[in-house]
Amino acid sequence: MDIVIRRARPAEYEAVGEITAQAYLGDGLLDFGESDEYLGELRDVAKRADAADVLVAVEGDRVLGGVTFVPSGGPMAEIAREGEAEIRMLAVAKEARGRGVGGTLVRACVDRARATDGCVRIVLSTQRTMHSAHRIYERLGFTRTPDRDWNPIPHLDDIMLLAYGLTL
Repeated sequence: MDIVIRRARPAEYEAVGEITAQAYLGDGLLDFGESDEYLGELRDVAKRADAADVLVAVEGDRVLGGVTFVPSGGPMAEIAREGEAEIRMLAVAKEARGRGVGGTLVRACVDRARATDGCVRIVLSTQRTMHSAHRIYERLGFTRTPDRDWNPIPHLDDIMLLAYGLTL
């Protein structure tokens, strides 16, 4: 069966949120586990869908993963500047990893960025330990932009997010 990338439907929001939450928890990316404040953001797909494009990878009727594509600014943008789109909250269900789902979702975001008027670059932030994601980004032509690395929780020095970008 083929993997299809499309906008998430409201009936899929809960599944996408749980895949995202479990991916971050399972990979040890949340400092405080189930009590991490960010976990609520990861699960709140309806909020993301109101402010950006939430895309899903589906196979038949099964959601394999999701990503938030921020075409230009707005409340979901973290590091995007004028003329830039942003990728956020990429996650793939554990059982679907290694099948190219993550790369397919990233390519869909790049395609959307290219189709966005005035968009000349796509950016994203990633944690240092997300080595599989780094390989996907680099394989697709993204390069590190260390001058845009940032810390979402300034009082915790060990949470530095690495920035990547791709000029379209």
